[in-house]
Amino acid sequence: MPEPATHPEDLGRFFVARANAGDVDGLVALYEPDGVLDTPAGPATGTRAIRAAFTRLLADRPTFVPGEARPTLRAGDLALTSTRLDDGSVTVEVARRQPDGTWRWVIDQPRAAG
Repeated sequence: MPEPATHPEDLGRFFVARANAGDVDGLVALYEPDGVLDTPAGPATGTRAIRAAFTRLLADRPTFVPGEARPTLRAGDLALTSTRLDDGSVTVEVARRQPDGTWRWVIDQPRAAG
């Protein structure tokens, strides 16, 4: 089992490490079972669809570079995370604290701007 995110800020760092390792299951573990990931083909909702999206994305073994993490905004058990990438694009994610205190993304918009 991949290391869980104990802070919402961990999610972006884990994403880059797991994507560069080709770890599809580790990426899927960053999302709630009913999470939504926006993709060029439209929203991928739920574990099966998110797994398929990452399988396609990682097929060509792209390299991911950490961007500039923006300050996290928290409201109770929700957190808004965002990263400005080197190409000027911006990611925006909503994370939720799980019953065990760890964090997972509920909504992921990898290209909110740029």
